[in-house]
Amino acid sequence: MIRLYNVLRKNAYLSDAKKTEAVAVTEDEIASTEEVETNAGLNKALDTYRKLIEKKVDAEPLTEKEHDALEKKIKEIEDREVVETIEEHDPVEIPCEKNKVTIGPPTLTRFEKARIMGARALQLSLGAPPFIPIPKTARISLDISMEELEQRVIPITIRRVLPNGDYQNIPIDYFEK
Repeated sequence: MIRLYNVLRKNAYLSDAKKTEAVAVTEDEIASTEEVETNAGLNKALDTYRKLIEKKVDAEPLTEKEHDALEKKIKEIEDREVVETIEEHDPVEIPCEKNKVTIGPPTLTRFEKARIMGARALQLSLGAPPFIPIPKTARISLDISMEELEQRVIPITIRRVLPNGDYQNIPIDYFEK
């Protein structure tokens, strides 16, 4: 839009309201300005990449072979296809095969543990019955929920989601202790 505004302003379309002239802007001009914007960003990135590679060698200029390899790599980067739209993907559940966790670590992460213990402690504090006999050392509901989590008696499943939306529902029994 900024490029379109600059093209129109350059042609005196927006400069004076009394001297308004109709100026036709073709789609080719708009496409060429968008191409320049894209190429400008790519060129800036490639220049930065070139400088980083040249600085990497300790104050020694690149040899002819290294310079050719650098130019070949830059040309390869320029020729890459730019993905502008991502195809729609419907999330799919990945089944747990043979009691095995396929997404993420085979143990509960500290965040999952905290979430489970917090939710269970809240349930216990609101009057939910405990799944284990209450230990004598337990002073608060969080102590009971920690013990329930260690014994893996809480009927909970963890949903781990991949960036593309695919997920796996993992029962708490499948995790290593």
